[in-house]
Amino acid sequence: MTEFEGAACGQIMPEESRKPLGEIEKLMITKYRKKLWTKFIKGVKDYQLIQSGDKIAVAISGGKDSLVMAKLFQELRKNGIANFDLEFIAMDPGYHPSIKELLVDNCKHLNIPLHIFEYQVFEIAQEKAKDYPCYICAKMRRGALYAKAKELGCNKVALGHHYNDVIETTMLNLFYTGNFKTMLPKLKAQNFDNMELIRPMYLIEEKDITAFTENSGIWPLNCACMVASKKIGSKREEMKTFIENMKETFPHVDRKIFRAGHNVNMDCIIGWQKDGEKHSYLEEYDKM
Repeated sequence: MTEFEGAACGQIMPEESRKPLGEIEKLMITKYRKKLWTKFIKGVKDYQLIQSGDKIAVAISGGKDSLVMAKLFQELRKNGIANFDLEFIAMDPGYHPSIKELLVDNCKHLNIPLHIFEYQVFEIAQEKAKDYPCYICAKMRRGALYAKAKELGCNKVALGHHYNDVIETTMLNLFYTGNFKTMLPKLKAQNFDNMELIRPMYLIEEKDITAFTENSGIWPLNCACMVASKKIGSKREEMKTFIENMKETFPHVDRKIFRAGHNVNMDCIIGWQKDGEKHSYLEEYDKM
């Protein structure tokens, strides 16, 4: 186990190994400007993720993606590109004390003012879905985040899903469920009125998030789940490897998969669903 991996699993890192906050923030808009900051701004604008007057709950898991997202939001707020407010929220779903300590320590160093609330998702998910707890865990975590955001007066919750998450989700749906469905940059919450979920990291590649994090000397969480890691393998990790292997033969296959979600040709689709109702191209066939 490397030092980076050890810290990511809950060990508090030596303070001297991290860059000072000022250097980290400068790094984001200089060396990583094109790969992080520019793509963040483009995603926010292209998908209309932020409007004036929004109050956004930035969900912090403690992983590299959410920590970088939090700093990008702070930079956006600092530059006054849009008139909006922020709350940084983190749910403790049953973390080991050392993992929670690392989460708090990282946010303190990065000057992220954190609201931590407890909700024993791990315990409940393990009890209700012992073999495959991930689905129910994710659903419960999402609901808990919406509820906390509403309590704080927010109208949006921001999650740190990135470009590679979009591609992997598209392929997982294709391979394992037999449908074409991707991860949207924003969507309305089903059970919470006037609440939206946004994904402002939509255009940012994971390798650039990792490089920035390591270059900053930040050791994020990456093994906080106390349930699924002991029970099942990660299909997402398998898909990540599969896509990387495909790139050896098709160098830009990741870009093609990503763009496919933006370029669906409805004239050449046999069947689709809209608002939960199934449709067939035969419904309009005689009118063609």
